[in-house]
Amino acid sequence: MPSVPNDPHHGRSVAGPRLAGKATALLAGLLIPLLLQGCAAVVVAGVATGASVAHDRRSAATVLADDTIELQAMKLLYEHPDIAARSSISINSYNQVALLTGQAESSEVGRRFADLVARLPKVKTVVNEVGVGPSAGLTEASKDLYLASRCKLAIASIKIPDFDPLRVHVVSSAGKVYLLGLVTSEEAAAVVEEVRYVPGVVQVVKLFEYIDKTA
Repeated sequence: MPSVPNDPHHGRSVAGPRLAGKATALLAGLLIPLLLQGCAAVVVAGVATGASVAHDRRSAATVLADDTIELQAMKLLYEHPDIAARSSISINSYNQVALLTGQAESSEVGRRFADLVARLPKVKTVVNEVGVGPSAGLTEASKDLYLASRCKLAIASIKIPDFDPLRVHVVSSAGKVYLLGLVTSEEAAAVVEEVRYVPGVVQVVKLFEYIDKTA
């Protein structure tokens, strides 16, 4: 992400503050309706900016593509209020595989959104894990955040040479834990072994992509 100069007038036209205000309002208009849905699934992983990119086995271009997919998918929800009003869907993209979690009033609502996401230009695959049920509230979202945090803590205890826990992305939704990342088979087995014994985990879903040990 480009840095912002400290000088408030550097590199800006006179209309800069006005445009910034409009951009902020537009972003708020996009994000607030989505946040009010109480999306339950939470991803706990190193953010794809700054120093954390050094921990990632994805290329910088792929990290950017994943960020773009998530933003575009959120925009799709905003542009389709009929879907947003009948669901609480979260989107997490890793290596251009879009994982959809959360709840919808019907399987048809979930499928409709999955079809829209699949048409985004950078998406390779959509994993539709949206369940049928009432939209999750803040209590459920907090539970998912707590569970994902505990899973990350457990993963951090793994003692494998050159293993970096920040390379494993954890998404939690209603007790199901989804594991994403570019890992070796040895790393994957160790991660699953730790996560499956975390209290509150009802199911572990492996969405890993496997690499050679030398990668």
